[in-house]
Order: sequence, then structure tokens, then C-alpha cells
Amino acid sequence: MIIAWLSGLLRTRSGRIIGIVAGIVVAVALLADLGTFIQGSAATMTSRAVATAPIDWQVQVLPGSDKAAIRQAITDAAPTSSIFEVGYADVASFEFKSDTCIQVTGAGKALGLDATYIATLPSGFRILAGDTSGAVLLQQTAANLHAAPGDTVVVHKDSGDVSILITGIVDLLTADTIFQPIGVPVGSAPQAPPDNAVIVPLDQWQKLFGSVGTAAVASAHLQLHTVLDHASLPADPSAAFISVTNAGHNLEARVAGTALLANNLAVQLDAARGDAIYARVLFLFLGAPGIVLACLLTMALAASGEQRRRRDQSLLRLRGATASAILTIALVEALAIGGTGALTGAIAAALSGPLFGLPVQGRGRLLWSALAIFAGIGLAVLALLVPSVSSLFRQSVASARQTLGGNRIPLWERLFLDIICLGLAALVFWQTAASGYQVVLATEGVTAVSIDYTAFLAPVLLWIGSALLGMRIVRALLTYGRQTVEAAVMPLSGALAPIIASSLKRQRGRLARSTAFVALAVGFAVSTGVFNTTYQGQARVDALLTNGADVTVTGTRLAPADLIKDQLAALPGVTAAQFMQHRFAYVGTDLQDIYGIDPKTIGSATAMANAYFGNGNAQATLATLAATPSAVLVSDETVTDFQLNLGDPINLRLQGPDGAYQSVPFIFSGIVREFPTAPRDSFLIANASYIAAMTGVPGAEVGLLKTKGDAKSVKLAAAELAKAYPGMRVSELGDAAHIIGSSLTAIDLAGLTSLELTFAVILALGATGLMLALGLADRRRGFAILTAIGAKPRQVAAFIASETAVVLGLGTLIGIVVGGLVAQVLVVILQGVFDPPPEQLAVPWPYLAAVGTAILVVTGITLANGVRQASEKPMQHMRELT
Repeated sequence: MIIAWLSGLLRTRSGRIIGIVAGIVVAVALLADLGTFIQGSAATMTSRAVATAPIDWQVQVLPGSDKAAIRQAITDAAPTSSIFEVGYADVASFEFKSDTCIQVTGAGKALGLDATYIATLPSGFRILAGDTSGAVLLQQTAANLHAAPGDTVVVHKDSGDVSILITGIVDLLTADTIFQPIGVPVGSAPQAPPDNAVIVPLDQWQKLFGSVGTAAVASAHLQLHTVLDHASLPADPSAAFISVTNAGHNLEARVAGTALLANNLAVQLDAARGDAIYARVLFLFLGAPGIVLACLLTMALAASGEQRRRRDQSLLRLRGATASAILTIALVEALAIGGTGALTGAIAAALSGPLFGLPVQGRGRLLWSALAIFAGIGLAVLALLVPSVSSLFRQSVASARQTLGGNRIPLWERLFLDIICLGLAALVFWQTAASGYQVVLATEGVTAVSIDYTAFLAPVLLWIGSALLGMRIVRALLTYGRQTVEAAVMPLSGALAPIIASSLKRQRGRLARSTAFVALAVGFAVSTGVFNTTYQGQARVDALLTNGADVTVTGTRLAPADLIKDQLAALPGVTAAQFMQHRFAYVGTDLQDIYGIDPKTIGSATAMANAYFGNGNAQATLATLAATPSAVLVSDETVTDFQLNLGDPINLRLQGPDGAYQSVPFIFSGIVREFPTAPRDSFLIANASYIAAMTGVPGAEVGLLKTKGDAKSVKLAAAELAKAYPGMRVSELGDAAHIIGSSLTAIDLAGLTSLELTFAVILALGATGLMLALGLADRRRGFAILTAIGAKPRQVAAFIASETAVVLGLGTLIGIVVGGLVAQVLVVILQGVFDPPPEQLAVPWPYLAAVGTAILVVTGITLANGVRQASEKPMQHMRELT
């Protein structure tokens, strides 16, 4: 009997079953792909965190301790890849005597490195001049001494002076980590790396500062820099963090009293744990609405045939079928439909995964596919079996066979649940925005994630309240707005407008539900498209902020970028070239970056966003800077620390031609929060012409190039020009975009964006096409009666077209409004993602136009099919539906 029942359903109700299966397929595929995205993102975060850790462990050997025993303890505590001995020593000063003058620095450090250290960890060093075969100076130290490769520098130390030959100059990119104090209390203020340092071979360092491990000189000590075996770490950042942290604790227990540990890798993985939480936040904010919508659509499709299933069930009961037999049939039907949809959805997810950059195989894919399959089967049981059970035990045979039901006002409408939800959404959103809450914080480059789950209520309540309000509006319009409805359908129905308006009023419950689904689907497409487009646009702004321009040429004090400014400006593809100074200035005792620009022309090569400046007006701020030669823009932190007011004089100390710092007067004229290539904490912006005139150093160290077409080709051409100048480097926008994606969120949203936008289109088409098709199928009996009493096909088409226009028109209008509101809420709540925050939402007009066109095409096909079915064999339809 079960097989006969299922085959009968496939023959007579294949369209409705296919619709339910399609809804399950979409829900399962979306859940599996989004889950795989989260799993893959977590693994990517771990690998990137590990790759960007400058030194996994720094183990400082305490005086008198056994170096060999500590090394053995390290290998026992965790699998290791490399262990390097690094010597540290304090020096009183460095001195260099040239033909014209003698330069002497302040106190500094002497670092002793093994010969293989730089070769194993090359990412921490950038060779600016010469090589690393002997002693090398840090870039700032070389600039202070005016020394170059081949010069001899005197190191003043406690046990006497010593001369060393300089073979190179390097930029130590990991200075903050290498020179960090180890063993300081947690929460202590970080110590800035030394301004002056020299790196010498370890054997030479031993001769200068005593035997390694004994620390004969009180100011010298030894560290063991350890690279762990990264292949042994778990893929999940939380699990990797726990593993590395526990290994660090194990080492600390082994070497207590003999060594101190700085677990840098654990710090990196701790930030990645926050990024993993952020990935889940994106899943909830951006992906969950689509999954919920797909589930609701499936349940609505199942509910649209509930009346016919009740009639079938009552017929079985009249013919003697037992309750257990009826439940068995319903269960098998639910499992068959759910299983088919779930398996198809899992296969579709696996096949579509590569299109979105997701893996086809792997533990994460299998886990989420299995979860999605169970969810799909559960959805089918909920949508098909539960109503059957309810009908079986709560309704009599006679009531189950009733065709027409009442048109009562729903309970939620009487309780004004829609107004309550929207009011609560507004309240939660206002509190979130007013408090300045950010899901993702990046204070001075340190990522922290703070999840306040009440912030999720705003978009959730907005979705619910908007859908219910849309239903209320449609019901009210069709009930009380008869003249408006008649006028709206007049172009489609002509003289039949009054009759059709009455028909629409009677169908207001069904039409309101269909309109709500169309509104939700269109709203999801709009909100997803707007948010993702805004994100991508701001990602470019952030990349411009980090890199400076499409292509940026960064020189040094000895080789500034403007040495080749004419050649750079003449490169093919370069549409604008601007050069700015990047120097250092003392504000009191605080050393900060200072950028000298031409405020009138800087905007031609790079973006000058309003969010960069404290007054929110880039044009006005740059005009003020240009009008006052001695004007300077100062960061918020400096304004607070030094209690500055607009117009206050500031004396900054800048380096002159001889490298000595000299006082230069400025006037505080505004606040700057962000600027291309500038650090995220404290920096200064001033007029380049004024800095050059007051210091006598006219060079511009940084060149900003705006390009058209392929920026990579311009980068390659600029790099060829820069080869002649040691230390000059070239970067392009794509390099910065990758750095941003791996530092703040470690999430590349390109795949997620494509995934969401694709499913948004599918859901929009499903909500319009399937809901309209099944709604028209439920109306076949009425259309058959119209045809039987003499209605012409064009008159039947008028009924169908009017219903379609109401659902599609009102649903699209409400969806656009809702989608825009949700996108705005998401941007505000997730504003920590954007750096700087967007000035306005970016609307993806081509995408929305494509979605609208696809909806119109599907609607047209559905409309034509409905007219065709209504005009064919009306008596047969009447007998089938009796």
C-alpha cells in the first residue's frame, strides 16, 4: 500500500513534491556550504596565524643556568623544528667618525645571531644595503650615524670600546618581538624596541660580551629562539591555542628558576580564536537568514497542500485505514521526500563548493554534510509528518474534509506582534549604536572580539517584524483599500476590476503569506548584496589605507622615492603620482611618524576619505592645512595625552641634514585618525614644503602611484627602476589586501559573497516562482469553474495576472525597504570590520538588476503556465478537486 501511495503521489502531485524537495535541497546545500566555509576559515586562520608568528617561543636563559638542559627541556615539551641561540647585550652608545663630523648615538643593543638564523627566518629581515655576512646596522641606527656598508663603527660598552666593520644595513621587521622584555607582569605596558642596535655573528658576539650561557657581562644574556613543528598543530585555532599554551606551561614547569618563556605563537593563535568567533558571527548575520528562509519556504510549500492531505487522510479513514497505517504512510512520505531532498542538497553542495572556493572532501565537508542531511530530513518530518499527526488526532473525518476555512484575523495581528518586534529591534539597535559596541575591535593593531549576543536581536527582530508587518499591510490593503486595489488592477483586468478586487479580498490570507515570502526573499538578496558590496568597497579603501595607493614606492632617508619621480610618473598605466615625506618627530619624549604632504594634490593619487579626519570633512581639513604652512594634524591619542586645543603651538623635534634633532614650531590645526601608510596609533601630518624648508632635507621618501588597468605590471616596472637604489621597495594594492585579510579577520569573503549572492538569487526565484505556482495550483478549481461558466482565457488570465501583480509588486517593494534597513543595521553592528567605516552603503545595481530580471522571467513563465492549465480540461480539474 505504501508503494502504491507514493507512486500515486508522484503521478498526481509531482509539482508540489518537487517544490518541497527543492526547498529542502536549497536549505541543505546552503547549510553544508556555509558550515564548510566556517570549518575551512578556521583552518586558514590557524595556518596564517602560525605563518605570521615571528618567533614561536623565546626562552631566556637565566644567569648560571645550564643551556643544554634547557634546550633538552624545550624538545621534551613540544615537537620543534629549529632552536637558535641568540645573544643580547646592552651598549652605552655607537660612534661613527666620518671625514666631516663625528656622530654618536644614545644607548642601544648588540644582537648576536647564528649564521643560519636569517636564512631560516627571512621574513623578519629586509636587507637595505650590503649583506649579512658580518655586522649589520638597523636602518634607524645607520641613519643616525650616517654610516654605510664598509664603514667602521665604534661600540662603547662597559668593558671597553671595540670597533666593528659594517657589512650591511637591514630593516628588522620583527623588532617589537625580538626585543620584547620576557618575564614582565601580564598587562604591563609594552616596551618600545631600541632606536639603535647592531646585529653581529654569534661567535663575534661571544668574543665581545663573554661566553654564551655564562653571561660573564652583567648586561648580557642568552635566548633560545624556537620554531615549533607546525605540522603537529590542530587545524582549529582554539585547539591549536590550547595545545601550544599547554606545551608552554609544560616547559615553564620544566625550566622553573632557570629560564623564562615568551609564548608568541600562543598570542597569535589567541587572536585567531577571536577571528574564528568572528567567522561564526558572519555565519549568523549573513548566512543564517538564508537557511531560515529556505526552511520557512519549504514549510510553506508543504502547508499549501495541507488541505488536500487532510482530505486524503479522511478518505483513508472512511475506508477503514487504522491510525498506525496512516502514520506509517505519512512517515514514509516524509522520509522519502526528506531523504531525497537532503541527499540531493548534499551532493549539490559538494559539486558547487569549488565554485565558491570550498573543499569538496575533508573532515569538515563530511561533518557538515552529515549535519545538513539530518537537518533536511528533520525539516521534512516537521513540515509533513507533524501536521498529519495533528490532523489525525485533533480533527474528525467530517472536519478534515472541509474545503473552505475561515478568514479570521491571526493572533499575532491581534496582539500587534509585528509592531512589538519592530519596536524592540529599534530599541536594541539604538542601544548598540549609542554604546559604540563593535563585534570586532582592532585597537592599535591588536585584534579582539567581543560578542554581545543581544546585538543579534536587532536584525532578527527586524526580519520577523518586517515580514509580519508586510502581511498586515497586504491584508489591510485588500480588505479596506478596495478602490486602491481596483485602480491598481485596472490595467490588467479592465471591467473585471471590481470582481477581481473582491476575489483578492477573499484570498487575502494566502496572498499575504505569499507576499511575505517574496518580501523576505527579495530582502535577503538586497541586504546580502548591499552588505557584501559595501564590505568589498571598504576592503579596497582599507587596502589603499594600508598600501597608500594602487602602487607605492617606499624609499629610505638615503634613497628617497622622489629620486625617480619623473621616471615613475612616466610609467605606462600611471595616471597620477604624488610624493610625500615619511620622517620621525619627537612630541615631547614620544617618537612618532610624521608625513609631509602637498594637501592640494595628495588626493589625486590616493583616497582622502572623510573618516580619516576628526571633523569628518577631508576637503575642509586639507584646505586648512594648505592655508597655514606651519599647520600640523595630530592623532586623537596625542591630543588626549598632551591636552591640546586647536590653535595651540607645538614644538616638534625633527632630524636635520646632519641627523641631529632640532626643534621646529607647528600649530595644531586638526585631528587625523587614519592616513595612507600611517600606523594605527599616533602620527602627524604636515606640509611637506614647510618640513623641507625648516629641516633642510627636501627628499620625499614615499611615492604614491594611481594606476589604470593592471597594477601588477606597474609594480614590476617600478621595481625595475628601484633596483638601482638599495632599500627602495615597491608594493601594490593586492599585497596589502592579502595582509589585511590575514591580520584582522583572516577571512576572504570572496567565496562567502559568491555563495550568499548565488543562494539569494535561488531563494528569490523559489519564493516567487514556487509560491505563485502552488498558489495558482490551489486555485485551479476556481479557475476551472470560471472557464466552465464561459470565461474567456484572457479573462481568466486577468485573475491570475492580478494576483501575481499583487504578490510580486507588494513583495518586491517591501523586500527592497526591508533589505536596505537590514543592510544598514548589519553595517552599524559590524562596523569593526570596516576600517574606516563606510560613509554610505554601496548598492550593487547590476546584481539587483539581474535578480529582478530573473524574478520577472520566472514570474512570466509561472503566469503563462497558470493560464494554460486553467484553460485546459476544466471539467477534469473540477472532478479532481471535488
